[in-house]
Amino acid sequence: MIYFFISDYHFSEYGGPDGELGASLRYLSQRFTMPLPELKATLTDIGTEELNHLEMIGAIVYQLTKDLTEDEIKKQGFEDYFVDHTTGVYPQSAGGSPYTTASMQVKGDPITDLHENMAAEQKARSTYDNILRFCDDYDVKDAIRFLREREVVHYQRFGEAKREDCSKKSTVLKAHKYSTFGKILSIRKTQDVGISRPICC
Repeated sequence: MIYFFISDYHFSEYGGPDGELGASLRYLSQRFTMPLPELKATLTDIGTEELNHLEMIGAIVYQLTKDLTEDEIKKQGFEDYFVDHTTGVYPQSAGGSPYTTASMQVKGDPITDLHENMAAEQKARSTYDNILRFCDDYDVKDAIRFLREREVVHYQRFGEAKREDCSKKSTVLKAHKYSTFGKILSIRKTQDVGISRPICC
């Protein structure tokens, strides 16, 4: 039965390196250091939506695995997972690595964090693309397509947020002044070495 094989890949979007758990923690952590209220709002909105996506993926995994028989567990190679977690929904990658915050970044610099987020959304979109390659359950595919579409929308919103931040150069300079690099070198000194502001666009 292929349905469990699919669910194994769903674990990666639950707690894998590019999954929904990491996305929600990343965005809700980054929001604190964003210099503009609009950027804070964007990260809060998307981070909260990612928590909803985490619930959706968890529900899919649960529904696909809750009624597995012992024979199905053996046939699908689910024994290792089953010994540790039975059919509980545990955050890990498709390869079995437990979730770790080492797969996400919070830098405290608005340009760096927004670029990180745009890349993260593309990696999540790629993972959903890979899941769809193996999925033959139309109900599951519909949900995965919806989640994939939301990753594309999030990518676009982070791009808009980056442009918003770059359009307000004085705010970018102020944010840069209080970044780690800005504390070491004043804005005046960074201008002397040809780095008057972060390269953002």
